[in-house]
Amino acid sequence: MHVVLVEPEIPQNTGNIARTCAVIGAKLHLIRPLGFTIDDTKLKRAGLDYWHELDIVYHDSFAELEEKYPHARFFCATTKATATYTDFHYEDGDFFVFGKETKGLPPSTLEKYKDTCIRVPMRPETRSLNLSNSVAIVVYEAYRQFGFPNMK
Repeated sequence: MHVVLVEPEIPQNTGNIARTCAVIGAKLHLIRPLGFTIDDTKLKRAGLDYWHELDIVYHDSFAELEEKYPHARFFCATTKATATYTDFHYEDGDFFVFGKETKGLPPSTLEKYKDTCIRVPMRPETRSLNLSNSVAIVVYEAYRQFGFPNMK
C-alpha cells in the first residue's frame, strides 16, 4: 500500500503519518515542495523513533510519481468527493493521495481521478479532519479489507 502526501505543509502531520505508515508497512511518498525540512524537530518529535522503519520515497512532482507507476490505482482524498472511503474495494498496491493541509489536491488531479475520489464523512458546517487522522482512517479501512495481514 502507498500513502502519498502532495506538498505537505505541517511537519507534525507528516511525522504522525510516517509513524502510521511504519507500523502498518505502507510506503510513504512525499511530493515536493515540502513546507518544512526533513530535519525539522516537530517532524522528528512526531515520527523519529519510527523513521528507520519507514519506506519513504521523495518525488519532485505528482506527475513524476504517476510516470513511475503508470498502472497504479490512485484514490484521491477530498472533501469534494461524493463517494466515501468505504465505498471501494481496495487492492494491495493501491495509492492513497492526500493534498496539502491548506488547499487539498489541485482541481486537475481531482478531475483526472474523479472516479476514485474518496471522502471521510463529516458534518458540513465543520472544518475538515486533521490530515494525519484522515490518512489513518482511510488506510486502516484498506487494511481491514485485507484482513490486517502481518499484524497482531
